[in-house]
Amino acid sequence: MKRHTTLNDIMKMISEARISFSENREILNWLDSLESGMNDFSVNGIDFRAVADNLDDSLVISDGEGRYIYANPSYTRNTGILAEQILGRTAEEIEAEGTLFTRGAAIEVLRTKSKVFRISNVYVTGKTEPGAVSGVPIFNEDGDMTHIICASRPLFTFKQLKDDFNSFLNYTNSIENRPSIAPYREHESSLELEPKYLIGSDPALREIHKIITKAAPTDATVLITGESGTGKEIVADEIYRLSRRNHAPFIKVNCASIPDNLLESELFGYEKGAFSGASPTGKKGLFEMADKGTMFLDEIGDMPMDLQVKLLRAIQHKEITRIGGSKPIKLDIRFIAATNSDLKAKVSEGIFRQDLFYRLNVVPIYMPPLRERREDIRRFCDHFLSEFNRKHNNSLTFTPDQYRMLENYYWPGNIRELENVIEYLSICGFSENPEVNDYMLASMLNTADDAPPFEPGMTETFKEETGAKDMHSSVENYEKALIENALAESRNLREAGTKLGVNASTVSRKIKAYGIDYPKNRKKQ
Repeated sequence: MKRHTTLNDIMKMISEARISFSENREILNWLDSLESGMNDFSVNGIDFRAVADNLDDSLVISDGEGRYIYANPSYTRNTGILAEQILGRTAEEIEAEGTLFTRGAAIEVLRTKSKVFRISNVYVTGKTEPGAVSGVPIFNEDGDMTHIICASRPLFTFKQLKDDFNSFLNYTNSIENRPSIAPYREHESSLELEPKYLIGSDPALREIHKIITKAAPTDATVLITGESGTGKEIVADEIYRLSRRNHAPFIKVNCASIPDNLLESELFGYEKGAFSGASPTGKKGLFEMADKGTMFLDEIGDMPMDLQVKLLRAIQHKEITRIGGSKPIKLDIRFIAATNSDLKAKVSEGIFRQDLFYRLNVVPIYMPPLRERREDIRRFCDHFLSEFNRKHNNSLTFTPDQYRMLENYYWPGNIRELENVIEYLSICGFSENPEVNDYMLASMLNTADDAPPFEPGMTETFKEETGAKDMHSSVENYEKALIENALAESRNLREAGTKLGVNASTVSRKIKAYGIDYPKNRKKQ
């Protein structure tokens, strides 16, 4: 905590010096640089030395050459090695002696320049004490490795996690024993499923909630229709979650993602020797895996006609026959299907069976496009903002004008497109300056006359004026121009930061990132 207090005192002294030398631009610029450097040692008021000192796990830090510069108190408690026995020495020379430890992570991190996990050995107690150690490299902006952080724990402490570890082993074994079929996913329990997109107060959505609530506890077949990205799979998840089969298998199959020549064997399975290259023991199909549970057939409109006949039999007679087999296999499956196709039109065109359509369309649910639910767009925005700010450790917010921009957009990709736009902004947005986010948002949605279109790329005029090759570079060029203009009109970094709505340290980092020639570009006052 002493370091944190000292940093605060220094920052106060810088502020006081600014007042005393308010008329001296050179000293003010020097103070700005000093403040920027001090900020590198203190983030959000957290004293990271105090945090590291109080960890239960052992923690040691070395410089970019593997020379140890820090060891927390737990390192001595867990290993018996005193900090002074390793500080100032390299991992290589310590391991060469072989009296303190061997197989540490630092040497391997130095060699691979990547994360490392190893079982190391400590010898101080007179007998070999194994420990689990992980090493992580830290790089600067130029890509040079500046530090190595190694965290470790004695293996005997894992005995305290025995029950949890057994559960972990059982879980990993269950994953390893599952068939490896990329186009489908299986949920073991509804406890894993939480509603994600079924939010909002649109009247159509309220009706969908009513249908889900009534249909979920039954075994009725449900057909979910709507454009891509409207949340059809989330509706299927919710039906399963509220069903009586929510602890039985939930098999999801995307009928459009499996090649036609493989779809039949994946769905129905096959007997041994059924065809060339078949497994000598035969294979269960997805229908058998879904027995007593629920099967979700996504993009059902893309299923080949010959398989539609077999699917109709599976739904109607609750039985299938494996490829190469002759014995029917009885099944108990609840079916949910989804499509973005107009199945009635496909029936008229003769590419989808009418009898199968009626078998699937017992409980129809239509998911309206996002443009028909404009009053819910802000709710989705807030939902995704919260999710992605937490995920990417950001603090993006929207202004009223930005909300209106999002609400007025057509959203051809529906909720999925909105989610992608907000995640992009949460990663690349400049939350401290709404003007930049206005530009980025207008570019992505192509809603401003002076903004380059998001697809297919920048206009030729814009490319020539800014040197931008794509959307990302155009945003960088725009941000660089904003900073250069603010610097040219300001006496120091602090004043420029005030104009831009950010602190001086942010401006300093951006100057380095964009290679801005400062203070030469500043106008004479």
